[in-house]
Amino acid sequence: MRGLNGSLNDVGTRVQRWSGAGCWPPSSLRARSGRIDSARALFEARRMTAATRPPAACLIGWPAAHSRSPLIHRYWLRTLGIEGGYVIEAVPPDEFKGFVLRLSLRGFVGANVTIPHKEQALALSKPDARASAVGAANTLWFENGELCSTNTDVEGFVCNLDAAAAGWDKAEEALVLGAGGSARAVVFGLVERGIKTVHLVNRSADRAQALAEKFGASVRPAGWDEVAKLLPRAGLLVNTTSLGMHGQPALEVDVARLPDNAVVADLVYVPLHTELLAAAQGRGLKTADGLGMLLHQAVRGFELWFGRRPQVTPELRALVEADLKHA
Repeated sequence: MRGLNGSLNDVGTRVQRWSGAGCWPPSSLRARSGRIDSARALFEARRMTAATRPPAACLIGWPAAHSRSPLIHRYWLRTLGIEGGYVIEAVPPDEFKGFVLRLSLRGFVGANVTIPHKEQALALSKPDARASAVGAANTLWFENGELCSTNTDVEGFVCNLDAAAAGWDKAEEALVLGAGGSARAVVFGLVERGIKTVHLVNRSADRAQALAEKFGASVRPAGWDEVAKLLPRAGLLVNTTSLGMHGQPALEVDVARLPDNAVVADLVYVPLHTELLAAAQGRGLKTADGLGMLLHQAVRGFELWFGRRPQVTPELRALVEADLKHA
């Protein structure tokens, strides 16, 4: 859709994917083919107000079809009995600005944002401290008519650790592998929770140095060749790289060098149980996986859009696990 005065073809596509306790647009707007009759939909869309329309959010990405976000949010809508919807919007980079600036006109109360739009979403909105510090926004919502943004990867990471390895923040030193976008959220979360020293390792020393400078003296850049000597000091080890993911090289880290009370977190969730986590569990260490972070990072957005704080339950995890296994 190119705004209310443009083509409504993509709205028709969106209707076919709509789900939740209720369904919008109503059946009166849908033609027999399942797509919206453009003229009538335009009239109805202008007539309907936010007060009479169930709230809806979307995921904006390019591509975006692989996302599990609809599965997660529709589960919460259904179990909480909320009339609303959540859909995927595949928006190319050159159309993102126009899409976001007309987000409310398209019937959305907010959105998740994924690659490659996170930096642009930050620039087009009023970011909170987390989004500003991380340099990317993944969640949009409206507050007093203003488009606001945050980065829920921070609380997704921290809340997942709280749930899977209570007491993890007693560690004085953490070792973070990687210096990409996910690492920025992880490092911010660690600094925010008071970890005294965060060792940031990346194959590109310049990138690690730049990130360390952004977050202050408690973050110390290091080369990959320093991992072995840093492991015995790390109360927390976090992998933010794609190493260990299906189709990627293995992550070669000797967890035997970690302290006996260390916690290991891996942001990879395909496969669900990475070699890093398996090795850590073999030593009896507490672990936190990437799927847990995915589920916990979705909580804040849902609460902002639909007014209820959902829970990450075993049932939800099992639902998403089954979907991943059949993908």
